[in-house]
Amino acid sequence: MPGGMPGLDEEALMLRRILGPLKGLRVFRFSVLAGLLLAGTVAAVAAQDIRFFRVGTGSTAGTYFPVGGIIASAISSPPGSRSCERGGSCGVPGLVAVAQSTRGSVDNVRQMRDGSLESGFSQSDVAFWAFNGQEIFKQEGAIANLRAIANLYPETIHLVVRFDAGIKTVADVKGKRISLDRKGSGTRLNALLVLQAFGLTEADVEGVALASGSAADALREAEIDGFFFTAGTPAAAVQELAEEALIDLVPIDGGATEGLLAGSPFFARQVLASGTYPGIGERETVSVGAQWLVAESVPEEIVYEITRSLWHPSTRQLLDKGHPKGAQIVLENALEGLGVPLHPGAERYYREAGVLE
Repeated sequence: MPGGMPGLDEEALMLRRILGPLKGLRVFRFSVLAGLLLAGTVAAVAAQDIRFFRVGTGSTAGTYFPVGGIIASAISSPPGSRSCERGGSCGVPGLVAVAQSTRGSVDNVRQMRDGSLESGFSQSDVAFWAFNGQEIFKQEGAIANLRAIANLYPETIHLVVRFDAGIKTVADVKGKRISLDRKGSGTRLNALLVLQAFGLTEADVEGVALASGSAADALREAEIDGFFFTAGTPAAAVQELAEEALIDLVPIDGGATEGLLAGSPFFARQVLASGTYPGIGERETVSVGAQWLVAESVPEEIVYEITRSLWHPSTRQLLDKGHPKGAQIVLENALEGLGVPLHPGAERYYREAGVLE
């Protein structure tokens, strides 16, 4: 077969072309594409271009991954999909977006720099440091190709401890076995800043580097005394431990917090309402913004359409029903606390929508 591969018919070649770029990715709601193919629309797909668009998220036990899956579904509109007007997809025509599990904010911005991701979620502090080449990015230099699509929702700094660990304040973690999360995660950066604000260093704890899901398992087995975790609430890993009555949340408050807020303006005060997690009362803590970034190289028209799809009324329904954090993702807060410039495509949408003058 000229230009083809021996032993593969035309349909198999098409399937390989469509599915190949997704190899090795952790894909949320991949049934969108699978249903398309099973419905016998391969011929229709062949006649149109498909554009794959990756959204770097975080651990599957956190908030980035499920929220990323909802957004990926909302902005996708594979060839052959029913039209928006007929109750079908209101996403970007020809776009297949996938939510990819990663190590989190730091990993995501580096992968966007290297071209391994088109877009990704990031904490506002990590985004600011990366774009300006500060803190952990000082040695490697600024990641200048980062652009913003939207600020999404606040992410809470959790200090989760075993109920019997004797940890009532941040200062009590001294000498305890605490997971600070993996290198390359936004959680780890936040944990170190919190420790510093309370007069502690990494050397003052018996630190381990576990992702949130693994940290939750280790705490359950009493292998660690606690762990830091930056995520939207309620976070699945914390929710499950609270339901088992295994944990408490340590407040991040008091005079030390004043210094933390003054030295790190991307932090904000947050009060977790009683019952946010089962059996745990009101807790004061701090938070950072969760933001959706994109590589500057993604064409303006694509980002414009993605931004339009993000704020389409049909996406509102998906967000409200899909995750507790979804209700906080609103157009009115889309430009709050952005640490990097808007992508021209997103900027054009916000000007048209009257959000940006």
